[in-house]
Amino acid sequence: MTKTLQEIITIGEAISHPVRLKLLYLLSERERYIYDLAKELQLSRQVIQLHLKRLETAGFVESDLRLEDNDNRAKKFFKLKEFDVNLGIDDLTEIFD
Repeated sequence: MTKTLQEIITIGEAISHPVRLKLLYLLSERERYIYDLAKELQLSRQVIQLHLKRLETAGFVESDLRLEDNDNRAKKFFKLKEFDVNLGIDDLTEIFD
């Protein structure tokens, strides 16, 4: 299945930042919620949320809003989705021919 130009750009932008690559690595270990990721990377939750949004839009991660048993606040957990990044000449031919 060939990719559209927009899909290629979205994927490229998503993996072009070191923080987003680190997020993919951390999420490959287990699912986490934003507070855990912010603490691990020593960044604000808002910054982590922006990076995760970009990864989610590109199809690398998915999120799930849950209530914990011991805490009545909703927490948004993120986990890694199965992905395979590749770009072939067929993709470019389909776009530019």
